[in-house]
Amino acid sequence: MTAKQIELVQCSWSKVVPIADQAAKLFYGKLFELDPSLKPLFKSDIEEQGRKLMQMINTAVGSLTKLEELIPAVQALGKRHSSYGVIDEHYATVGSALLWTLEKGLGEAFTPEVNEAWTETYNVLATTMKTAAAELVTQ
Repeated sequence: MTAKQIELVQCSWSKVVPIADQAAKLFYGKLFELDPSLKPLFKSDIEEQGRKLMQMINTAVGSLTKLEELIPAVQALGKRHSSYGVIDEHYATVGSALLWTLEKGLGEAFTPEVNEAWTETYNVLATTMKTAAAELVTQ
């Protein structure tokens, strides 16, 4: 991720924060539309899960300039998600739902450059999570 991409992600996220509850509903609606088989993986209240998701994204976005501090938390998250039954293929679906949600929430502010920045950010985080989860299997 470049400094410009981090700036674009952080700036665009600041526009999502005021509509976080709505964004979470959009995200999970799209996620379950893309892959209904994911719904049973979410055992708790979906609104509470949405708040946790928005909180987690907020923390990650705020820490993009300090990746050395963010990576251990993302690795732990990947390991935890593995124990919930999340597999590598799910990350692509989550990425699609996230980008769709950002596009809907940001409207015209979701430029191709912003899309690229979010795609790169998500890929870095998802790859870190998948790698950490894979380490559990090989231990």
